[in-house]
Amino acid sequence: MQYDDFTALLGARYSCRGFRSDPVSEDTITKILTAAQKVPSWCNAQPWQVDVTMGTETDRLREALYSHAMTAAQTPDVPWPSAYTGAHQSRRKRCGLQLYDSVGVERGDRAASARQMTENFHLFGAPCFALLTAPAELGPYAYLDCGGFITGFTLAAASLGIASIPQAAVAAYAPFLRDWFDLPDDRIVLCGISFGYADETHPANGFRTSRAPLDEWVRLSGQKEKT
Repeated sequence: MQYDDFTALLGARYSCRGFRSDPVSEDTITKILTAAQKVPSWCNAQPWQVDVTMGTETDRLREALYSHAMTAAQTPDVPWPSAYTGAHQSRRKRCGLQLYDSVGVERGDRAASARQMTENFHLFGAPCFALLTAPAELGPYAYLDCGGFITGFTLAAASLGIASIPQAAVAAYAPFLRDWFDLPDDRIVLCGISFGYADETHPANGFRTSRAPLDEWVRLSGQKEKT
């Protein structure tokens, strides 16, 4: 693959928040998973485990997860960030405002923004869902490896015309998900990925986030090579 092809694929990927109900074939899902597992991992441990639901099983999970999230306290396995400050807070806020503007939530309308947030637990209507977990004994480096897997998964999906959205929000209910998927207590729930064919008419799919310029986050040392 040439650089321009790769950057085009990166640019085509976005976090989809509205899906069509059309099923995704098992062959397509297998291709996505097979490609995603090619990403590097510490000592090639490949710490990820992925549980995938399709069709009516996703619908069962969607209904149960939403009901649970509306009444239960959040108990994530991995602590949420203690704070967002500076540039990180600015980027986070900009993304939120873009989303709310796209779906017609007025600024300051906390009830409406909360309703939009709960769409996470409806899995944004996606026909497929993947739960990503890692063994507790491998610790944070396994989480880093799984971050690479998420990138591989979402890019592989995009290359096949499948939209996706990684979701930390669902990991707020880690015990529920462990029970639902019959996972042992030593599996750390990291995130979910909802995926399927995008509903291009859904207003939440009408915006794209930006990326910070390199001079905000890159420091180069050493002599520059002559060109």
